[in-house]
Amino acid sequence: MSTIHLFNDSEDSTENLLGDLSKTIIINSLIEVPFHERDEKWVAEFLENIGESTFQLADSEVIIGPDGYPYFQLENAPKDQNFQAFVIKNRLKSFLLKKGMGIAINAHQEKPDWIFSYGDLVNFHLNNEFYTDDSIFSKKTEEAHINKDEQILVGQPSETILPQDLRHNLREYLINMGIKDPKIMLIARNYEDENLVSQDLVFNITPTMFQTEKDFKEIMSSISWFLPRHYSYIGVDEQTVENGFMAL
Repeated sequence: MSTIHLFNDSEDSTENLLGDLSKTIIINSLIEVPFHERDEKWVAEFLENIGESTFQLADSEVIIGPDGYPYFQLENAPKDQNFQAFVIKNRLKSFLLKKGMGIAINAHQEKPDWIFSYGDLVNFHLNNEFYTDDSIFSKKTEEAHINKDEQILVGQPSETILPQDLRHNLREYLINMGIKDPKIMLIARNYEDENLVSQDLVFNITPTMFQTEKDFKEIMSSISWFLPRHYSYIGVDEQTVENGFMAL
């Protein structure tokens, strides 16, 4: 079976190829820590340094994970060997976001050291952090619908919420999953109270589009892989909000 190479660094400068040596040393040291000893301090240090650390591109560049999504494979850099270097931060805009893939760190081992979804990489691109705790997005526990008498503001998500590469990859995915004309809008709730205001992404996806409720829930759940984890989103009928939806 032939190997397909998606990544080509032949046109890049050495400066773009190499990461921060001190961060690379820290990451390589952290990876040696057994899984059962990896506490919150380990996680914080790992996430702080991994973006600018130098990795080796795996021979098998892409794998499909158990969750069914594609992941670009990186391995910790070998010592005293020539290898194809890859730095996550340097490859976000030019490569990773365009390809619509996540990242698997050392997936060749029995247990990968870390898995980043596509949405995690989007968040790193937008906010310089893989995971965001505090945001204006609704909490996951809130009702996933719009009440008839609810006062909302309607608009479209900006590039700083939904970059073009994310829009493209999510649109292609939804079309492939049978959503013929995926649309989106951004709503603000409780917008008159700065202490209560929140926002949600809204898709024109409803249970009536699917054979079963399970199919609907699966497609809605799958959207989360493409989005930063703190984003909240719901699906409503296109007629619910007049002039709200626009093509994804």
